[in-house]
Amino acid sequence: MSVWSASTVGNNCHCINSGGRYNQHNNWCPKLSKHKCLMSGETPIQSAEGLHTPAYLSWRKLQLSRAKLKASSKTSALLSGFAMVAMVEVQLNPPNATAVPTEMLVAFTVCTTLLVAVHMLALMISTCILPNIEAVGNLHSISLVHESPHERLHWYIEIAWAFSTLLGLILFLIEIAILCWVKFYDLSATAAWSACVVLIPVMIVFLAFAIHFYMSLATHKYEVTVTGIKELELLKEQIEMGDQDSRMNNLTLLDQSRIV
Repeated sequence: MSVWSASTVGNNCHCINSGGRYNQHNNWCPKLSKHKCLMSGETPIQSAEGLHTPAYLSWRKLQLSRAKLKASSKTSALLSGFAMVAMVEVQLNPPNATAVPTEMLVAFTVCTTLLVAVHMLALMISTCILPNIEAVGNLHSISLVHESPHERLHWYIEIAWAFSTLLGLILFLIEIAILCWVKFYDLSATAAWSACVVLIPVMIVFLAFAIHFYMSLATHKYEVTVTGIKELELLKEQIEMGDQDSRMNNLTLLDQSRIV
């Protein structure tokens, strides 16, 4: 079990072994089960007590928010770049020399615009929020977790994550089908229809996985919350039993003093 001191001198870790000798390391102690580590200004996150503190819960949320923003920024930059390249590089015939319906061209422009706009919005949110979270997360100090804006900007982080992973990917799949239609309809209508036929089962599988994933994640959070509530109720009962025992002891001592 780790015991973190409140000293603010450096970030060195002093290890105390069973013989009473001190071994100094630069940043961390590799044998937490055999030593007691003293690090400045930290909370005992390795101990059983430190894992149930509000600061540690907020620190876990910070790490999750940082991972979501990183994944969102990478995905959005990649897919929006592909959409822009596809729009620029597509070869379109003049209106009098093409059989592509005008509705498909309108759908292609609308889908491409929505795709780029959604991913750019997710990228902007990630770019604005991520540096503030990284500045606190790289300090590796739970005592500074309240300086991170991940709690206040929670909904913006979720919006960026949903736009990048769910809505953005759906638009990208639709973009592929429309691009195949616009690109190959003049050469072969069968090839254009085949893209739509292949896309339908892929879209169904994609939506089914997304729904199953979010339902499983919600179920997991519910189970964790229920477990936490049960632990709090058990802790409450233990505290009440301790208070009752202390009252009984006080009454016993008071009766003994009266008898004397």
